[in-house]
Amino acid sequence: MKSKIFLAFAVVFMVACQSEKQPQKIDRKAVVTRNNVQVQGFDSLATLSVGNGEFAFTTDLTGLQTFYKEYENGVTLGTQSNWGWHTNPNTEGYDRSETLKYWEVDGRQVPYRHQLKDDPRANAACNYFRENPHRLHLGMIGLVLTDSEGNQATLDDIENATHELDMWTGKITSHFQFDGEPVSVEVYCHQEKDEIAAHIESPLIAKGQLAVNWKFSAGAAKSFHQGYDYDSPEKHQSVLSKVSDNEVLIDRTLDNDHYQVAIDWKGDADVVKTAQHQYELQPKDGSSLEFVCLFAPEIGDEKTADFEATKLNNQEAWESFWQSGGTVDFSACTDPRAKEIERRTILSQYLIKVQSSGSLPPAETGLTYNSWYGKYHLEMHWWHIAHFANWQRPEYMLKQLDYYNELYKNARQTAIDQGYKGVRWQKMLGPDNENSPSSVGSYLIWQQPHIIWFAEQIYQADPTAETLDKYKDLIFATAEFMADFPRWNDEKQQYDLAPPLIPAQEHWPREATYNPPFELAYWYWGLTKAQEWKERLGAEKDSTWEDVRLKLAAPDQANGVYLGMEGATESYSEMELMEDHPVVLGAYGILPDWDKLDPEVMRKTMHTIAERWDWPSTWGWDYPMSAMAAVRLGEPDLALEFLLKDVQKNTYLKNGHNYQSPRLRIYLPGNGGFLTTVAMMCAGWEGCETENPGFPKDGKWNVKWENITPVF
Repeated sequence: MKSKIFLAFAVVFMVACQSEKQPQKIDRKAVVTRNNVQVQGFDSLATLSVGNGEFAFTTDLTGLQTFYKEYENGVTLGTQSNWGWHTNPNTEGYDRSETLKYWEVDGRQVPYRHQLKDDPRANAACNYFRENPHRLHLGMIGLVLTDSEGNQATLDDIENATHELDMWTGKITSHFQFDGEPVSVEVYCHQEKDEIAAHIESPLIAKGQLAVNWKFSAGAAKSFHQGYDYDSPEKHQSVLSKVSDNEVLIDRTLDNDHYQVAIDWKGDADVVKTAQHQYELQPKDGSSLEFVCLFAPEIGDEKTADFEATKLNNQEAWESFWQSGGTVDFSACTDPRAKEIERRTILSQYLIKVQSSGSLPPAETGLTYNSWYGKYHLEMHWWHIAHFANWQRPEYMLKQLDYYNELYKNARQTAIDQGYKGVRWQKMLGPDNENSPSSVGSYLIWQQPHIIWFAEQIYQADPTAETLDKYKDLIFATAEFMADFPRWNDEKQQYDLAPPLIPAQEHWPREATYNPPFELAYWYWGLTKAQEWKERLGAEKDSTWEDVRLKLAAPDQANGVYLGMEGATESYSEMELMEDHPVVLGAYGILPDWDKLDPEVMRKTMHTIAERWDWPSTWGWDYPMSAMAAVRLGEPDLALEFLLKDVQKNTYLKNGHNYQSPRLRIYLPGNGGFLTTVAMMCAGWEGCETENPGFPKDGKWNVKWENITPVF
């Protein structure tokens, strides 16, 4: 009897010991839902969005887009897609050759698309090609609320408003009172269609005091803008046609651009034209109203999904998203900062899934409003999507990597025009795949190795011959340019990254910048990986690539710190040189160890930057980048200080967006960089043996995570 009791006790003891050694199971739903967003009343910076990566719809406190004017200086009410663009007619016949500025390199004239300002026509041509195409606001959908005396509601008339986002189900709800009656609105975005579905309940419907309004605009060729122009009705056309008793189609034409809008509803109601480019869905009775609105270049045979189907689609898709891939739980941490890190982590995953997981590289402001005309910046692509692989969601990268095949022809032509081998990936692009003229962007080079990084991440997730075959041509053409671009310095017996170029810290002059540290380290890493791909494919290493890789200049240093560029000995004494991105830290934060970088010199550089840098001039991705350097250098306390630095551009709004300035109210590279950094803080990097290396070992950081992979 005693032996049986002992045996049972031993089994229980062993199970208990094993359970202690196993990672604790994370309640993923609890982690997500405790970070859901609730906004009380009006807050112009606290709009909430639904979307599917290709399309997003941003709502105000009514759950739709009723008071868009009042939000124009906040996080604006966008309805944008990856396919919705507008191009103004080129009535003056501008040619891209009119935007070129030539620089002498090794005795040849090398053209760059530059923002020319000296010649009026050239300046106009540059402006035209920067402004076009520009991303289009597809249509404003708002409530029409009328009080018992026939007066239309103002924002001040909305009482007791609660605006909520449920990230687990992709649902936005709004509850408020108007004219003494309650109104409830529930909104979803279909995850496979560019469609909004809404369910509205209110006694105001039966009273004839509630309708839904669609308002369409001309395009707006403005750099930082909501994307709509309601002051130019003559510049576009809207044509309504009835498909059935409960469905209408609106044809939209803006110059040579066209798209369609299908509106379907349940119940006794009609869509009527109320003004030029404006239509109302007017219910005739009842206490509820349901509608769906589908946007597409051509509706064709595509069918709308009704509200219940769209609701179910979201519940299934969002639960699948949150239950797959990586997650992190800070609930057992006692450091008061942990809760905010978790909030930013969860909201950033939601926002990037909604705004940045489609088939094109995202704009900095995603699908909410236009920054830089809604175009995408390839040097920012890393910050938008690199984290997907570390959180074991590489499938969201794959569609965007296909874009590099689409861009290949133009990138190859850029290299040919400039006299280089391979392909040169450019900076500021739209769906025409043409680089926009810029006195800064055309000279950046740090986007060049990104495709190698992405392809290597995909290979690590799927190390197959098919992966190697799919990306080898992109990698090798990229490396061809990287080996051809540096110039041989016979005096120093090294390859230089030489003018004209502008590094990631963009204030350095294009005509005098040599060997910026981050670009050197990234060049080395990219060429190293390209050679590894050669070996994986059974090919010999490229001797030219190897010569350049091994003979790249070492980052310059003075007084025990790395300089912003070669010879810039005042890098940390002249205040104007300590502005913008402290990207020297990226050479040992974003990137792994390089034998030409001394960790102790980088440590002193990091502390110098921490103490002296003009932090208000930095950008949202600088804080995670700096934190990554601190993690690699074994200083988790400083990593947390960087990551949560109390400075305006490191503000994360109630909706999770990274606020920068009145011009740039949201900034998705900050969100993406935050996710990559949290992955490193948890899972470390290749070869790291420290558990949770980004968190202090003071007993306050019991961080639980699963399915996160190390960074490189």
